[in-house]
Amino acid sequence: MGVDLESISEATSGAIGSLLSTTILYPLDTCKSKYQAEISVPGNHKYRHISDVFWEAISSGNVLSLYQGLGTKNVQSFVSSFIYFYSYSYFKRLHSERIGSKSIGTKANLLIAAASAAFTNILTQPLDTASSRMQTSEFGNAKGFWKTLTEGTWGDAYDGMGITLLLTPNPAIQYTVFDQLKQNLVEKRKAKANKDSSPVVISSFMAFLLGAISKTAATVITYPLIRCKVMIQAADDTNDNEAKKPRERIKKTIPGVIYAIWEKEGVLGFFKGLQAQILKTVLSSALLLMIKEKITATTWFLILAIRKTLFVTKGRLKSS
Repeated sequence: MGVDLESISEATSGAIGSLLSTTILYPLDTCKSKYQAEISVPGNHKYRHISDVFWEAISSGNVLSLYQGLGTKNVQSFVSSFIYFYSYSYFKRLHSERIGSKSIGTKANLLIAAASAAFTNILTQPLDTASSRMQTSEFGNAKGFWKTLTEGTWGDAYDGMGITLLLTPNPAIQYTVFDQLKQNLVEKRKAKANKDSSPVVISSFMAFLLGAISKTAATVITYPLIRCKVMIQAADDTNDNEAKKPRERIKKTIPGVIYAIWEKEGVLGFFKGLQAQILKTVLSSALLLMIKEKITATTWFLILAIRKTLFVTKGRLKSS
């Protein structure tokens, strides 16, 4: 079975887009995660607004701590995006070949996206857990990647795995909505141009807009689970003295987190930080998809050039 160059091209461009969008928006992501991880008791808020997290970093002289865990997050984003886009593109192509049509239905698209997301999450969960703990640690007290990952059992590295799998519809909804909107737009433009053979490329602004719409829909639908996941994976609260003492990590469960939110914050607590989540994820996903759309063609030509070079080199070696 040959290498699927088209899927590799999709995966590479998606991974690069994810890497760039993650880096650009990382300080916002850190503020959002720390804000979401806090259980607010009436009259006792450490963070009343997401901006309070930012000002805490400024006032404590730990501005660079807004980037704590960036390296781990970038690795996780690149690897997970590559695996996701490769499997998504590959399975979608197989399905298209089986039904004999390049256009696949919404249900099939959703199932393929969900399966790809679940497969990706299982492989990259330890990286996700480590980056979340590093992000939500006290400013200036974040541990290194390996120490964060190995301070508990390997089971702890998969904290939140259950809720992560429950969240697989999130990217599935996002990319399905994006693909369907893009497909409709491209078909309309093809019909107007009346040129079936010529490729139609959407603009950067349109890719950004479609990405924003698709991610907003996915985020609103799945947000209560998103907040529970952040709380499960968040670093344990420690003060300066306790941070130096090794201690057993407190195991957090989905029912326990749901009960804590319900008891202390009520129904609205499940949507605490929704605006910040939408702002961050919409910008991130829209940037990712915009960058991916613009570099896909370049990535494809580079891969073809590399393959051609390898074949030429291989031919020379055989003839010598």
